[in-house]
Amino acid sequence: MTTGAPRPATAGATARPAAPHTTDPSGLPGGQPARSRPQPPWQGQWPVVGAVALGGGIGAALRYGATLLWPTAPGTFPTTVFLVNVVGCALMGVLMALIAERGSPHPLLRPFLGTGILGGFTTFSTYTADIRHLTDTGRLALGLAYLAATLLAALAAVWAAHTGTRYALTRRGGAR
Repeated sequence: MTTGAPRPATAGATARPAAPHTTDPSGLPGGQPARSRPQPPWQGQWPVVGAVALGGGIGAALRYGATLLWPTAPGTFPTTVFLVNVVGCALMGVLMALIAERGSPHPLLRPFLGTGILGGFTTFSTYTADIRHLTDTGRLALGLAYLAATLLAALAAVWAAHTGTRYALTRRGGAR
């Protein structure tokens, strides 16, 4: 027989008053939310994560290959990283213009190419490490020149490539 008085909490349990007259959208007693099943890996964000990871690995391998083919002597202007970043920004400008004018043919194309390959190919973390190395080793003027040159060249490259690509597409009548 119940008297309606609350039960004492047992050791390790949390006292939580029951609300027998309230309705919860889950329909479960005590207002506990219904547990949903996790989405299968081929749904949701997993394909995007996979596309970015695969593209990032390809881009990083391409960048690493460039630094092996054209190594830069320590203490000199980091030409290879400079060119990699400028070329990567130019390619990003082309990609963004193509997507803006033609649309993305597949929802994973931009994450794979833009975030993945071009994000892995360009290396602004190495850029900052190179600046720090140059300034820490007494080459302040070269470090500041590299800082400014990369920033200006990368911005100019993305703008010029984007503008040129859009012009070429609209001149040919290739715009949507």
